[in-house]
Amino acid sequence: MLRKKTAALTDKKNVIRWRSHEPTRLETFSDAVFAFAVTLIIVSLEVPKTFDELFETMKGFVAFGACFAILFLIWNSQNIFFRRFGLTDPWTTALNGALLFVVLTYTYPLKFLFTLVFSGNTFVDHGRYMPMISDAQVPTLMYVYDTGYLVIYMLFYLMYRHARNQAERLELTAYELFETKTQMYIILINVFIGLLGIAVTWILPFEMKGASGYTYMVIPIVYFVFFRLRDRKSKKQFRVVI
Repeated sequence: MLRKKTAALTDKKNVIRWRSHEPTRLETFSDAVFAFAVTLIIVSLEVPKTFDELFETMKGFVAFGACFAILFLIWNSQNIFFRRFGLTDPWTTALNGALLFVVLTYTYPLKFLFTLVFSGNTFVDHGRYMPMISDAQVPTLMYVYDTGYLVIYMLFYLMYRHARNQAERLELTAYELFETKTQMYIILINVFIGLLGIAVTWILPFEMKGASGYTYMVIPIVYFVFFRLRDRKSKKQFRVVI
């Protein structure tokens, strides 16, 4: 009810309206899947018995925080999509189901990656420090995560593309259509960044393939440039900065 009142107060020409004010069964199911994914990455609640175990647990908290942040970003992007468009048609349901499948599939690999990053490629096994991954396995690891990144953003792109194609039925204003298209563009840029990561991994010498992860450091730069240009265009066309 409060969401509906808020939407009514902000029903203006240059405001992005929320067409879904209460969670649908599809969104409720999605929230349950994301909650389950968070449960899978949470650290063990068992009290450490040695300092080595305590130290490993503390490293696990850092990895959990990084994983949680990524899952939250994906959930928030999905939540915004459903709030804006309120679509529950078969194509949207299928794309959302594929997104949830990828999220669950990558939950443990995501935790492994950040545990690897914050542990310095070591774990404690009965008091002995052991490597988590060999040099020969690094290229495969990079391909796995580059592919996951690419697939997630491709699914978001297809969802927004479908919403754009439903513009007439959804009665999207010119401002909302502009925002929908710009979201498609930045999502598509992320798809190409995933492809770039795969290409860089393939091109680099074997001993340097792990460095392909630095490809994703271009994201803040790309976002800064893109949104500056988008804001200028929005201000010029609608006299509004998104």
